[in-house]
Amino acid sequence: MTETAKRSLRAGLRWTSLRLRLVVVFALVALVAAVSASGIAYWLNREAVLTRTQDTALDDFRRQMQDTAAALPTRPTKDDLQRAAGEMASSSPGYSVLLVAERERGKPIVGYSDLDTFTRSQVPDSLQKQVARKQPLSSSNEHEYHLFWQRTSIAGTPYLVAGTRIIGGGPTGYMLKSLDQERQDLNSLAWSLGIATALALVGSALLAQAAATTVLRPVQRLGDAARKLGEGKLDTRLVVSGTDELADLSRTFNRTASSLEKKVADMSAREEASRRFVADMSHELRTPLTAITAVAEVLEDEADTLDPMIAPAVHLVVSETRRLNDLVENLMEVTRFDAGTARLVLDDVDVADQVTACIDARAWLDAVRLDAERGTMARLDPRRLDVILANLIGNALKHGGSPVGVRVRTEGEELVIEVRDHGPGIPEDVLPHVFDRFYKASASRPRSEGSGLGLSIAMENAHIHGGDITAANSPDGGAVFTLRLPRDAGRIAQNDEPGAGAPGEDGAT
Repeated sequence: MTETAKRSLRAGLRWTSLRLRLVVVFALVALVAAVSASGIAYWLNREAVLTRTQDTALDDFRRQMQDTAAALPTRPTKDDLQRAAGEMASSSPGYSVLLVAERERGKPIVGYSDLDTFTRSQVPDSLQKQVARKQPLSSSNEHEYHLFWQRTSIAGTPYLVAGTRIIGGGPTGYMLKSLDQERQDLNSLAWSLGIATALALVGSALLAQAAATTVLRPVQRLGDAARKLGEGKLDTRLVVSGTDELADLSRTFNRTASSLEKKVADMSAREEASRRFVADMSHELRTPLTAITAVAEVLEDEADTLDPMIAPAVHLVVSETRRLNDLVENLMEVTRFDAGTARLVLDDVDVADQVTACIDARAWLDAVRLDAERGTMARLDPRRLDVILANLIGNALKHGGSPVGVRVRTEGEELVIEVRDHGPGIPEDVLPHVFDRFYKASASRPRSEGSGLGLSIAMENAHIHGGDITAANSPDGGAVFTLRLPRDAGRIAQNDEPGAGAPGEDGAT
């Protein structure tokens, strides 16, 4: 999967996640609102239904007690109680009645409207005690006995149980009213409210989806435009419509993109002009510099025959001329890298022989210790490898401390060359910049023998091979530069343009 595809996938996941969060928030709000409204509606309807049924049953039972039970004799018989209970239950269908009286003190008799439905054992003891308790009379209470009721459950069915006693010595009556119909009605209401809640939840999810689409589509377009801008498509712009915050954000993005495009264009133009100036200057300097170098070499050969007062000046001119020649060559090499015209000229080389030749050509044999096994072959550009090694070893000798060690080894299909010195090492704040162009560790010494391009050119030559160079400090002291190159750089050269690698396209450094 390409990096662009991965970024698109991550962006899609983020977009989906935000949409999901919006839908979840909308759904939770709708769920809370719907459940709260349904709960309140259910509770209000439940109380209304039960209160209405309860009040109707209690009023009718109180009236029946006054009209029928109160008409019984003080010492009624069981048949009297049975008949009166039956009349009370038949005149008001929907509840059962039982009447309790005393034939003699301590000998109660009971009359049932329906023995299979309602018996005295089904009356809660707490209710019987309340019904039998005589209330003290006062200005606010004119009756000794009151009507009491209680909701209970018998065999899983809800019931309303009520009881009262006839004042003046009459019987005690109890009523049992089934609330099963009301429970069924309330269950139907609960199901209806549940369905309404589910529909509200679905509706809120659809509404959230629509809202998320409305909000996230501009955000997605903005994200796509930002990715294109990050990929270098600086002419990317958004179509702006509306006056909301997202429209303001789109306008801000367009202004930012326009400003960035202008600044990048200006910087590119200045960089191109600077690169062209360096290239032109380098080429223009080569001709006079060649003549100056030739004259300087002649003067150097005749230095012994010149006036002793003039000889030091001649040596200084020769030294500075060579330094200027190296600088011009380095600038031309940098120009080729910047222009993309630097190419590899590959050959099969023995790395140990190549390193030895580099050290020997510069008379560093006494100052460098080589640890390399002959026969380590690699397909590289010998000249560019020589440039890399010359810069790394020369830098170690100049800024580190002798002896400088060079170690060559292989790791799989990779060639590793370590150059280590025994100097003070590289300051930590300098390490990230050692391969920068014209960078020098000490700002107080802007002029030195080096041009500040050597390590940068070494890094460019490593990159063109498909390798890299890293710099670090050894725990035992000194700096360590590690060069890693593929043992076969042919696959890098194959990706170059046709004709790349022709010797005439590349100059010597």
